Amino acid sequence: MKTLHKMLTAAAVAACFGTPAAWATDLTVGFTLDANTLDPANHRKRETETIIRNMYDGILTRDANMKVVPQIAESMVQVSPTVYDFKIRKGIKFHDGSDLTADDVKFTIDRITEDGGMGNGQTSPRQSLMGPVAGTEVIDGDTVRITLKEPWPILPAMLPFEEVVSKAWIEKVGNEGAATSENGTGPFKLAEWRKGDAIIMDRFDEYYGGSTEIPPVGKACVDRVIFKIIPESASRVAALLAGDVDIINELPPFSVKQVENNPDTVVMKVNGTRSFFIAMNMQGKYFADHRVREAAAHAIDKQLIIDKILGGNAAPIEGILSPDAFAASTDLHKYSYDPELSKKLLAEAGYPDGIDITMDVEGAFKDTAEATASLLSKAGFHTKVVVGEGAQLSEKWRTKGGEKTGDMYFTSWGNGSLDPFDIFTPTHKTNDRGNSAGYSNPEVDKLLDEAAVEVDTVKRAGMYHQAEVIVNKDLPYIYLWVPADLYGVSKRLKGWKPSADSRINLHDACIE
Repeated sequence: MKTLHKMLTAAAVAACFGTPAAWATDLTVGFTLDANTLDPANHRKRETETIIRNMYDGILTRDANMKVVPQIAESMVQVSPTVYDFKIRKGIKFHDGSDLTADDVKFTIDRITEDGGMGNGQTSPRQSLMGPVAGTEVIDGDTVRITLKEPWPILPAMLPFEEVVSKAWIEKVGNEGAATSENGTGPFKLAEWRKGDAIIMDRFDEYYGGSTEIPPVGKACVDRVIFKIIPESASRVAALLAGDVDIINELPPFSVKQVENNPDTVVMKVNGTRSFFIAMNMQGKYFADHRVREAAAHAIDKQLIIDKILGGNAAPIEGILSPDAFAASTDLHKYSYDPELSKKLLAEAGYPDGIDITMDVEGAFKDTAEATASLLSKAGFHTKVVVGEGAQLSEKWRTKGGEKTGDMYFTSWGNGSLDPFDIFTPTHKTNDRGNSAGYSNPEVDKLLDEAAVEVDTVKRAGMYHQAEVIVNKDLPYIYLWVPADLYGVSKRLKGWKPSADSRINLHDACIE
């Protein structure tokens, strides 16, 4: 029945595009979220990047072991602490058949880094990801030089997050056209975007092959890729077990055994780079008081949730950084589980009968948030979990410099570079884009700014350690865990393995 279903699915998809069913070799991903846009320069969502990255390539990329390697660039040379040269590979074509040039690469970087670089006064929301880039220039015809305002040692680690676009195409279709169509150089090209349902991509047969350091080099193995949008976890698992999809992301830990016991599926996992935490609104009625924040921290038995809800597939944290990140501290104070101490602290703060609060969360993490809320409630925080949509919650909690209106926000932040700049700064610097707690400490701001440009790795690590110690004491967030990324995978799938940056790179994936 599963084989028949696949044949019928392939036939149905082929019929939609006027292609014989015998041609179609489909790989289907059951994916949590639809793309916000198809414009590589106009989003800040990891799920959106996962989809886009199968159609667009970058100057650099990462292999499955997180090593940064050349992709569109043939080589990289650091000329000085503030100057990097990238020689652009010849023979790369965009999906419209035009040749990629160094001018396209320069245009891509300028569009992201310049104020108003997207035109009509619009600045890319990805600008901060490129740090102190001062400008770009093309030298010797095929080399792009990126110059920094000041030393910034993690430029190579950040470039894999930026995809190269066609200057002529963007100028032709504008930002609106780039949002709903694509013209990349990646292994797949857009066939159809059924918003809220599926993104369908066809193999690009003129693909240059990708990074020479990630074998095999060549065009994609499958003819068609379908990202089927299935937000609800149980539905994704059911689709995998039925043979309707070949990969699902964010496999719930409680479904691991079910997938393992199915004869046609396996579980794959990789150390994650996403830190989970609870933002406590320091601008609100309750959590401006340090005693209330400390009481909340002591109310949560992190290890219990890791063991019982996450299946042991996570590492507890006492600060924002993953244990695998550069400069991660190993000696931070631990707020041990102690609900009686929580009640005592609440009483000292003037709430002997506890407080009524709400906890915002996206739907994918509702179950874990509810388990966490149950522990909070037992310690005097009578907590109601409220599920919201991602964009709406970002607007509520992450509007830069905006006033916070909620109580708690169960959320996470990805750190694909495994560098503090990419997670510590946005979540803790005053009025930065990810500062959901409304936290502000001038000493922390100074340390984060200085560490961002320090080229001495020992000094830089020391600065981040100092900042972590301060923040651990101030406690704007309850730092929870870094889970392993879990995937359910069909045994039909060959040549693919998950990556710690959450990318689902399907270039080398094959279907038997």
